[in-house]
Amino acid sequence: MSTVYRAVDETLQRLVAVKVMNREVADDSDHLERFRREARAVAQLSHPNVVGVIDAGEDGGHPYIVFEFIEGETLKQRVRRVGRLPIPEAVAYAIEIARALGAAHARQIVHRDVKPQNVLIDQEGTAKVTDFGIARSLEEEGLTDDGRVLGTTDYVSPEQALGKSVSGQSDLYSLGIVLYEMLTGELPFSAETQVGVAMKHVSEQLPDLRSKRPEASAALAAIVDTATAKHVEERYADDQELIADLETLLALEAQRAGSVTGEATTVMASLPRRTRRRVPLMIRHRRTMGVLGIVLVLAVAGVALWLSSRAHHGSGIPHGKVARRVPLCGSCATAYNPDGIGGTEQDNSQAHLAVDGNPNTGWSTQDYYTGQLDKPGVGIYVSPTRATPVSAIVIDTSTPRFHARIYGSDSRPLATSFAQSDWRPLDSGTTIVSGERVRLTGADRKYSYLLVWITKLPPGGNYAVIDEIKLYS
Repeated sequence: MSTVYRAVDETLQRLVAVKVMNREVADDSDHLERFRREARAVAQLSHPNVVGVIDAGEDGGHPYIVFEFIEGETLKQRVRRVGRLPIPEAVAYAIEIARALGAAHARQIVHRDVKPQNVLIDQEGTAKVTDFGIARSLEEEGLTDDGRVLGTTDYVSPEQALGKSVSGQSDLYSLGIVLYEMLTGELPFSAETQVGVAMKHVSEQLPDLRSKRPEASAALAAIVDTATAKHVEERYADDQELIADLETLLALEAQRAGSVTGEATTVMASLPRRTRRRVPLMIRHRRTMGVLGIVLVLAVAGVALWLSSRAHHGSGIPHGKVARRVPLCGSCATAYNPDGIGGTEQDNSQAHLAVDGNPNTGWSTQDYYTGQLDKPGVGIYVSPTRATPVSAIVIDTSTPRFHARIYGSDSRPLATSFAQSDWRPLDSGTTIVSGERVRLTGADRKYSYLLVWITKLPPGGNYAVIDEIKLYS
């Protein structure tokens, strides 16, 4: 469709990249409009992880777009050169790509060709998404009707392979395949024809990540599985859900490894404060030099955490809303496995860890090796220091995307029966994303007990962990 040249901006004396539409397709009105659409799409985006457009126009019948010039290599070249990327580096690149797609999706632009060939890694190691050549705005009539497939089949989503309508979730599927390739050094599907590859995206399950990369955590495998779910309703709902899980995972990987290098270091500095609290201080501040610098960093971090705990920043409560933290009884947390179904749940010696104020400790369910609960549910309930209305709950977890419902009760629950206890539903059920606020109904009603009732384990996981429960009035 086009040729890209390295050129010099003679006015500002800087290198640029100029994409010139090839003459043999310039007379095709569809190709010409698609080329112009790319210029319009990228011109709307100003993001550090998107290759920026500088100018566009036509010269002598040759349509062109001028981009910033990125000195470096494509992500595909990097994977071919290095092989399997270090896990923190792969996760960091996935975060940057997801952030770029999030900026596009916020403007109703779907990329539709997310692949490592369209991700440039600059000399500082930053990932930048490019080539919106077949991007489609959801707000305008598309150039392609349903039934025609555009995109690269190695990374194509099932709905795109079938010629159905696409959305931002289609881009997230492709990103999930890119993440799989970064982690394993290979593509998940191969066939004799491109149609064969596309049909495998439609009908075959992704090869198990942990069999290809044994050191990958169950949480990482769950993220890949959720991003690449065949059915859209089982996939991440939007970029922010995926980014939140990836950011939490990056912090946990840093905590597990004790150190990170490369782009993971840069991305680590951009994590939300709540997520960065999981990262060891020496990693968070590895650029700080000298004993005095370390002492100052520790002091500032301590003050920041103290202020954070007092102001409840990172609680999931939006700025501008007056939300008071409901104090919880530090010893009043109880693991709840009524009816004795499915054996004994983790005992109460762990339950207090869900309300101890430390996000690095938590309560865990037992292991369910089939990946499925063998009972209607299991959970943990907590008690405010006094009965009080609760309008929101925030759950910190290192195993995100388990499904739970929140219940309230005026009277002590019966250990032998869920049905006969006075539990009243306060929400309709939600997928738990660490640190996100869950709105509760009946905010004017006072409850003595609040129950987090887990009904489904996280995708690919055998157990669920609740690191911290926070209630707000």
